[in-house]
Amino acid sequence: MSTVLLPGATLGVLGNGQLGRMFALAARRMGYRVATFGPGTGTPAGQVCDLEVDADYRDEQALRAFARQVEAVTFEFENVPAEAGELLAEHVPVRPRETVLHIAQNRWREKTWLRDQGFPVGDFATVESEAALVDALERLGTPAVLKTAGFGYDGKGQALIRTPADAAGAWQAIGGQAAVLEAFVDFHMEVSVVAARGTDGSFAHYGVFENRHRDHILDVTLPDAPVGPQLREQAEDIARGILEALGVVGVLCVEFFVASDGRLLVNELAPRPHNSGHLTFDASLSSQFEQQVRAVAGLPLGDTRLLRPAAMVNLLGDLWQDGEPDWAAALADGQTKLHLYGKANAKPGRKMGHLTAFGDDREDAARRALAARERLRGGGGHR
Repeated sequence: MSTVLLPGATLGVLGNGQLGRMFALAARRMGYRVATFGPGTGTPAGQVCDLEVDADYRDEQALRAFARQVEAVTFEFENVPAEAGELLAEHVPVRPRETVLHIAQNRWREKTWLRDQGFPVGDFATVESEAALVDALERLGTPAVLKTAGFGYDGKGQALIRTPADAAGAWQAIGGQAAVLEAFVDFHMEVSVVAARGTDGSFAHYGVFENRHRDHILDVTLPDAPVGPQLREQAEDIARGILEALGVVGVLCVEFFVASDGRLLVNELAPRPHNSGHLTFDASLSSQFEQQVRAVAGLPLGDTRLLRPAAMVNLLGDLWQDGEPDWAAALADGQTKLHLYGKANAKPGRKMGHLTAFGDDREDAARRALAARERLRGGGGHR
């Protein structure tokens, strides 16, 4: 039986971005110490952690020293080298285990694993050259989407291929590196299930979120996606099956396409808290970040019920183009919550924070959140 880490223990996080920040806030509220590891100082996570280690993920000496300072390790994004998790696992529990990271950080391995385990995925092919891409297009047809095998998120490392003549340009656009070619899925909705699994095998989830994107980046999330009871149950069952098959201890998000023909297809996995689950920070009895703390520490999982109808909208760096956003105007609605991630430089497309709003129902909450964000554009502040 796994040892329970009680408040006062130090939990380590590989990565120092906003997900690590929100994990640390949840952990410290519960009485844990938190140490973050990654390149840089004054990072979003480092600002709220007890210890910030500035080191490269491949620095074995620094990783071993980090392992001596913590009692368990988790990660806040999947682009940490799997070797870092493997090294740390020699000294302390790593949750989720490093093999989960190894699979989820590479689209080849992830898609192949999902298919081999019998989970529903769209047609795909792995390609390592332009010639292989041309061959794969003959099999899958067009349109299709070419995605780099590793280090891709928020639409990065992708190219749409409308006709076979686009192959050469698409191959160049992704840098001529190992990739996955995916048959284009005609979908009418993107949804996700954020779920947690404890050291005892217990399972909890937040239902099915509806995700609306803009320019390949998540824009708005609403709970209780309007997908019908059968598809909702299928999504939740698939999520449970994936976490169990991977032996996850921690939080994992399964992103889905709801195809126009009614099929539910797994798009990708995120083996950590997810942007679509941010509304749980304010709106659920136990947030996705508290669940991550509970799972990593070996505690019982928390209740995931939604306290009130809510919706979340992302705040991208574009909002800073004309000066500091008008925070007072956004918060004029007392049912709106602001989360900023402590990032120094606002850049177009960069996630700087989010707003969560409450309402009479999910659509009312979404209207409030969007209206609050629109008021931010009024500016009125200073850089």
